[in-house]
Amino acid sequence: MSHPQDWTLRQQAEAVRRGDLSARELLDATIARIIERDASINSTPVIFEATSREELNPVPPGPLHGVPITVKDMFALPWRAARNGTSFDLIPASASGPYRNLRDSGVVIVGIANQHELGIGTTGTESAYGRMGNPWNPGHCAGGSSGGSAAAVSARLVAGSLGSDSGGSTRLPASYCGVVGLKLTYGAVPYDGYFGAATTFSAPGVLARDGGDARMLAAALLQRPLPQQSGSGLRVGIIRDPFWSDVDPEVTSAGEKALGAAGWHVHEVRLEHLELAGAAFLSRLIAETGVPPNDLLATLSRPTRSLLLAGMLAPARFIPRADRVRAAVRESLAKAFQSADFLCWPTTPAPAPPLDEPRVNLPSGRAFADLSNVRQTLLANLTGVPGISIPIGLHSSKLPIGLHLLAPWGGEARLLDAAEHLERVTDRAFVDLVPPLAR
Repeated sequence: MSHPQDWTLRQQAEAVRRGDLSARELLDATIARIIERDASINSTPVIFEATSREELNPVPPGPLHGVPITVKDMFALPWRAARNGTSFDLIPASASGPYRNLRDSGVVIVGIANQHELGIGTTGTESAYGRMGNPWNPGHCAGGSSGGSAAAVSARLVAGSLGSDSGGSTRLPASYCGVVGLKLTYGAVPYDGYFGAATTFSAPGVLARDGGDARMLAAALLQRPLPQQSGSGLRVGIIRDPFWSDVDPEVTSAGEKALGAAGWHVHEVRLEHLELAGAAFLSRLIAETGVPPNDLLATLSRPTRSLLLAGMLAPARFIPRADRVRAAVRESLAKAFQSADFLCWPTTPAPAPPLDEPRVNLPSGRAFADLSNVRQTLLANLTGVPGISIPIGLHSSKLPIGLHLLAPWGGEARLLDAAEHLERVTDRAFVDLVPPLAR
């Protein structure tokens, strides 16, 4: 019989429901697997061995009754403050809104997922807990800022994890680690006890092995059903420049093959003011991030500290300009969705770079991973719509490649339909790939 940690989230939930496996047995197996495997990737630096066992008495009788997951350090828990990848208690211990929703579904929180410091980074190279490695190659980035969530799911430590996404922080690590990462619609769940409450960009996200697991976890988080429909025959809008053009050729090729296999109706679309979206995103995000107190600032890594201090120099007059651009881009996106069920392009422009040098080679030249990554994902955060990253293959470097889809406001179910359709037509060739660490 296979190890319970190698089962999907759905299989774990069904085994507990049927009595084939007790919630305590599943929790014990999860803790043992994390202790056994996590040293090289540092995905789950805090394990709640005692508290998670206490949570079993009783576990709410929901659809995920007794299933252990990890939670990103951006969410307060009743027994632990949220630290946002730092050594400070930044949000007091409390039952945050996302925690309450998940707890109602019956999940058990087994540990804290590592994350990029203050959520300001897409690589996972900076954290008070230490940097995060990729299960496909621990010397490469797991991604950020929800890198620990993606790496833990990929390495079969847990079947699901709660992340967040302010500029791609769920979708980018999902692409790097070869799992499904779904960013929810902005404001779709209660934001109390969550760092996203301080911004107009951030939304919780779920990371899971495949579309079915992501659907189950997202429905629990949203506390509403996400009914499954056919993902065939959908209309797909693509924007060639820069989302497909300035991308590693192997990544472009994998994306085109995936679209061909899906059989969707593909056409090119144009978004007005897209060239201003990046500047509007950064101007607004810098203003909302602010600068922490000096005692915290002094403990941060040099890259994070430099970004925060540089943000203080941004003129306030940029904010109303950014808001006008944001409104115009939202209007243009709404028009695009009149002729497309979703928009599509590669999630990351290149596979995960080395931890020691997080730069990528693109047709435009060698680039910092952060800048090129956020270019691919910021549109969902600027406009608030949901987005998903779906694994679609391996690069010649033996690192995963992800495909990125955006849907209209509240369109999580549509994105999951597309993900599960792609899984079916490819015989699950990509979602069932197992990284070396999990073999």
